[in-house]
Amino acid sequence: MVKIGIIGVGTVGESVIKILEKNADIIKARSGKKIVVTKGVVRDLNKKRDVTIPLSTNIEEILQDDEIDIVVELMGGVEKPYQVVKKALLNNKNVVTANKALLAYHRYDLQQSAGNLALGFEASVAGGIPIITALREGLSANHIEAIRGILNGTCNFILTKMMNEGADFGEILKEAQELGYAEADPTFDVGGFDAAHKLLILASIAYGIDAKPEDILIEGIESITTEDIEFAKEFGYNIKLLAIAKKVENSIELRVHPALIKQNEMIAKVDGVMNGISVIGDSVGETMYYGAGAGGDATASAVIADIIQIARDKNSPMLGFKKPLEGDTLTLQDPNNIISKYYLRLAVEDKIGVLAKITLLLSEFNISIASVLQKDTSTNITNLLFSTHKCKESDIQTALAQIDKMDCVHKKSILIRIET
Repeated sequence: MVKIGIIGVGTVGESVIKILEKNADIIKARSGKKIVVTKGVVRDLNKKRDVTIPLSTNIEEILQDDEIDIVVELMGGVEKPYQVVKKALLNNKNVVTANKALLAYHRYDLQQSAGNLALGFEASVAGGIPIITALREGLSANHIEAIRGILNGTCNFILTKMMNEGADFGEILKEAQELGYAEADPTFDVGGFDAAHKLLILASIAYGIDAKPEDILIEGIESITTEDIEFAKEFGYNIKLLAIAKKVENSIELRVHPALIKQNEMIAKVDGVMNGISVIGDSVGETMYYGAGAGGDATASAVIADIIQIARDKNSPMLGFKKPLEGDTLTLQDPNNIISKYYLRLAVEDKIGVLAKITLLLSEFNISIASVLQKDTSTNITNLLFSTHKCKESDIQTALAQIDKMDCVHKKSILIRIET
């Protein structure tokens, strides 16, 4: 028998308990052992929970219980869970966590603390999609050339609605909050931070790159307007919040931002609250993973998959490698060195010569225009919508800083990268 202690019996914790009870026979058949949750720890004992296991508020009752084989951490947060998980490992307990923020900051230290113990984290990225297993095992014979992921269902729901219905960002955000897809404070989701945490975990498995959220480019979807949506449709694009990891010679690009993607690409067709991840390996080519990226049952399914692996005594290194990957030569690329195509939105005075001034300034920074649309407003201000050929991130950022100082420009310019 394998005994489980759960720290954090919320939506996911309840689902873990219920699935283990409901599917006990098939789980025993697949793991070879009976798996039972024996204890749970919560912050508030007065909150009603639909579980029959004994609950307490004392984490030590799980960490110090010699009969508990696996600690499941579902607390949320960063530093407190880090201390809890580390102590559990030091107490010779296997651990399963769904905590992407914890791993975004402490994954390498925890891998060292785990040693020969198992630390499962399938549920930390993309809910029920087994992307961690795919990278660590299914694609382990490949050099990973690129990962592109839609990793936040809230953003994908909002952008899908904006694309399909032409609705305003604020209007759809409110609907997402009413439906429970977005938090009362949605900054973590719509600002790109949730997706960034998940990207860092995937990048560690794929490349062995140790980066923190502060080290990479992160932009959210708050500035996207109906004008941007119209431009995307006009030129056959969808707009998605993409998490991108890409090998460029001996460096790795890591970035999260809205991107224009051609509508015929598989990842551009991932709509609503669903998640999708494209992985390109040098031997297998492109593989695509699609499914529910959040929700109690989907996330619990991934938690239990890790529990079953541990029950089978099938342990592998936490991040999937025993020696440094790529000869330990890969470095994190400076975001200023990214090469991309770009979409620009400028609010300018509607008068002769403005377009010429802007294109001339862009050319001074080796930026050439691929296409341009003009969207007139009811005032003497017009929106100029550009797409560019490939250029360097530092060049376009410097150029836009100069453009924003021009007297004919009335708002801060907006930039969206075009992913090709």
